[in-house]
Amino acid sequence: MKFRPCIDLRNGRVVQIRGGTLESPEGPVTNFEAENPAAFYADLYKQDALKGGHVILLGPGNEEQALAALAAYPGGFHVGGGISPSNAERYLEAGASHVIVTSYIFSGSRFDTEKLQTMVKAVGRERLILDLSCRRKGENYHVVTDRWQTFTELVVTPSILADLSNSCSEFLVHGVDVEGTRLGIEEPLVELLAHSALPATYAGGARALEDLDRVNELGRGRVDLTIGSALDIFGGDVPYRDVVAWHRRNCA
Repeated sequence: MKFRPCIDLRNGRVVQIRGGTLESPEGPVTNFEAENPAAFYADLYKQDALKGGHVILLGPGNEEQALAALAAYPGGFHVGGGISPSNAERYLEAGASHVIVTSYIFSGSRFDTEKLQTMVKAVGRERLILDLSCRRKGENYHVVTDRWQTFTELVVTPSILADLSNSCSEFLVHGVDVEGTRLGIEEPLVELLAHSALPATYAGGARALEDLDRVNELGRGRVDLTIGSALDIFGGDVPYRDVVAWHRRNCA
């Protein structure tokens, strides 16, 4: 299990947002807005040898900052947010190790296998990550699209993870209902992701250093964790340096 860093971008700034509020009529709830640019955080993660984190573009106006982060840490990041066959290669050529896709592979609420195969052909399975960020509906976790507002028909299950593993190299999954809340992780979702044969990263709700141990336990050492709003570098109170130390002890 590893700690995976993140850089979330909105309106050209590094932010931490409460995920389920992105399309709220009152506007998104912003937990943190950085004074430093994306490249500052990219260089920090590079110095600490933290690879496989994600840069997420939350809407337009973020391309310049995303490209600057990639230039600061070539090969260090996955990039997501509005990715399609038409723009994926640009980010890969700019230094992204992988691209992350969600909305493109859906037609409305329906999972579109033809679009998925188009994406695979465009970038190759080995450089494609599927974002299965989801919200709970009844007893199931449904993948959500359109800035996490639209419930799709795709339910995250062990069999779905197995089926999709033929078309990507990793999964990224935000527990959207707790994303940015610091109310605790979605434990059943972490347990579900432990069934994946591919690397899987969970994000959402982390609030303490102990969450790394909890995810390690629930995910059987197979699910990585992203911590965002809780980190002191993003206005929280979990020391980033302690997280890096944990990562080094467990990933040496």
